[in-house]
Amino acid sequence: MPELSAVHQRLVDTVPAGAGARIETATVAYEHDGQPLEGYVAHDAAITERKPAVVIVHDWSGLREYPKARAQMLARLGYYAFAADIYGTGRRFESEDDCFAEATKYYGDLPLLRARVRAAYDEVAKNPAVDPERIVVLGYCFGGSAALEFARTGAALRGAVSLHGRLIVHEPAEVDGITGSLLVLTGGADEVVPDSAIAAFQDELRTREDLDWQVNVYSGAPHAYTIAGTEYFHETADRRSWQALTAFLGEVLGR
Repeated sequence: MPELSAVHQRLVDTVPAGAGARIETATVAYEHDGQPLEGYVAHDAAITERKPAVVIVHDWSGLREYPKARAQMLARLGYYAFAADIYGTGRRFESEDDCFAEATKYYGDLPLLRARVRAAYDEVAKNPAVDPERIVVLGYCFGGSAALEFARTGAALRGAVSLHGRLIVHEPAEVDGITGSLLVLTGGADEVVPDSAIAAFQDELRTREDLDWQVNVYSGAPHAYTIAGTEYFHETADRRSWQALTAFLGEVLGR
């Protein structure tokens, strides 16, 4: 039985594997505060030196197939890609009502959300295949919010990336602890993240003059515009945001 569905395998195959690449994948059991978690790793085992790492945080449905496909894409580029599990082993959802209910628990408890990302970050940083000084956290939708929230904790990151994530503004501003660069890739037709939310988030970032950040807005792209196989998928915005993401990773991680 194939690991990925056809729609996600096509997405993976848009990134050619390098000559001699040996992409390996595995599930990874870890935990946070007694809660069992089950992540997913993809990396090129043919690369023997320590790799820069990317922690991927899933959307509000949990760690399903989509972030695993993105992990394989990043592994083909030479990164150690770890898809984090925020909700807990086996907690995956399909209906919007169930997804909303689960995600709301974490939006209402940002310390818990940050701690669950920290658990994945720590799992990655201790791996001997990883260069712990070169880590980026990124996420999709719910996961984009989580990546940005984790960056606020002062974790040693090269960067944090939000793809169509909700932009949570803190008052007073909470940006002093951010150690890496920020990249926000959002849709110009995203009803969850309207122009007013983008402006308010940028205003918070501007309270720290030396903070390095970028916000890209893609015309016509709705919320969840990168999620292949859904009605929200916007091919042009997905392609452009992937190019922006990989350029950013190359800059901050040195590959």
